Amino acid sequence: MADTSDASPLPAHRDLVDERLVLWYFVAACSYMFASMLGGLLMALQLVNWNPISEIELLSPGRWRMVHTNAIAYGFLANAFLGTLHWVVPRLTLRPVLDKRLSWFIFAAWQVVVTSTAVGILLGEAQGLEWGETPVWIDPLALAGLLLVAINFMAPIARMKGALYVTLWYFMAAFVWTFLTYAMGNFMPQYFVSGSSAGAVGGLFIHDLVGLFVTPLGWGLMYYFVPLLLKKPIWSHGLSLVGFWGLAFFYPLQGIHHFLYTPIPMFLQYGAIISTIAVELVVTTVIVNFFGTLWGNGRAVVTNLPIRWFYTGMVFYFLTCLQCSFQTTLTFQALIHFTDWVVGHAHMVMFGVFSMWLFGIMTHLIPRILGVAWYSRRLCEWHYWLSFGGLLVMVSDLILLGPFQGWSWAGLQMWDASIELSYPFWVTRIFAGLAMFSGLLVFGWNLKKTFELARSNVPAAVAVPA
Repeated sequence: MADTSDASPLPAHRDLVDERLVLWYFVAACSYMFASMLGGLLMALQLVNWNPISEIELLSPGRWRMVHTNAIAYGFLANAFLGTLHWVVPRLTLRPVLDKRLSWFIFAAWQVVVTSTAVGILLGEAQGLEWGETPVWIDPLALAGLLLVAINFMAPIARMKGALYVTLWYFMAAFVWTFLTYAMGNFMPQYFVSGSSAGAVGGLFIHDLVGLFVTPLGWGLMYYFVPLLLKKPIWSHGLSLVGFWGLAFFYPLQGIHHFLYTPIPMFLQYGAIISTIAVELVVTTVIVNFFGTLWGNGRAVVTNLPIRWFYTGMVFYFLTCLQCSFQTTLTFQALIHFTDWVVGHAHMVMFGVFSMWLFGIMTHLIPRILGVAWYSRRLCEWHYWLSFGGLLVMVSDLILLGPFQGWSWAGLQMWDASIELSYPFWVTRIFAGLAMFSGLLVFGWNLKKTFELARSNVPAAVAVPA
């Protein structure tokens, strides 16, 4: 931990943390999650010819699919992370952010960026880059916003003396990496490089958006909240440093594994494969560290709902990276490329890991911000089980479907054959998605009733242990 001893008195909590801003970020995040899930359901309905709005060009499935992914990455994840950072960074540094007025400006500006991105995509102005579909007139605004975020949070960190807790290592890296990753992915392929060179840069951007934006923020928050809720230190500080430096060294090199069997030079493809496998070893050290911390407190997974969200996400993270280390080999890639295996893999990491961590954080923080316990512990449980169960069915369904599609194509069967065999899997995915969507609606209702309790100053009967 940092040395905070100086002559000045420690500031009060209300001077450190703008709790109202944290809450607004969470509400905005859940609103974008609603829009994203709605888009995902429309896309899933299209695959089985059940699309109820098939004749409306602005709401065509291809456009909704891009809204679906962008609303998760920049709407839900970014908002929830920013809200949580406004809680964690001041508490770790014992100093407020650089300027609270700047924080509110960033909040308003970011909602304009995300909403304008969705509108631009629906109007047909998307860029031809996966995860970088934001219209060209949005990119400079988004990049400026990321720079302001870095300045606002780096100021209190820079004023600290002594050693930094590992959470702040991850945060500082994320502030730098995210700015550079967004600039690389959204400007270089658009203006400076083309052909296979643009493909290589695009591959780096696709994966670095996960590995250098959401991963350091996610793991950094876990290093803060897990020891706090378990009331014990992290099992090994040394392993936490191995995880950080392993991520920093290997993750930026593996994005090209999205474009195996392409004209991109083979030495880059081989390097991406080796780096991907190495990341699984790095992730294993992080998982061991957190389960070592849980050792002796295993019952907390049952009694402490935020801890359950956190460790469910960790298991999914391990499985995601283990799956990735197999699917990036050239032999396996020849089978599952372009199949729904990849779709299941993406849902497992974006919802099964980071969204679960953030829902756990919200479950922990919202009652503390409002000053009352959750309206219903039962509804909190329903939110978890609908989310977990729906996701487990969805990813199992799609990952199982992938090899069947690959074998169908490898056997040179007619395209219709692969559609017919996919149909029951796609129907199953719809119902799994409806379960996840129902979990979000349950969470929204519980949040609304908890707001009402806070306004009436009536404490809830049952609190969520934390």
